[in-house]
Amino acid sequence: MSLELLSQLETKIQAALDTIELQKMELEEERRQNEQLRLQNQALQTESQTINAELQQFKDSIGLLVTRMNEEVKDAL
Repeated sequence: MSLELLSQLETKIQAALDTIELQKMELEEERRQNEQLRLQNQALQTESQTINAELQQFKDSIGLLVTRMNEEVKDAL
């Protein structure tokens, strides 16, 4: 094999190694972003559950008030 061919092969191997290293760094960044999004999603789900529970309590309170008002109206008539 000539030195020129070896040099070309070395250049191609180095380019492949550089590409692999770049892809590893990109993959690591994607994993970090994925973890951040997973944590954000988890926090939003927890917040949604809390808000839904508060909404249900509000609905229950309104229902009780409406029932009491209906009873007062019936008693008044």
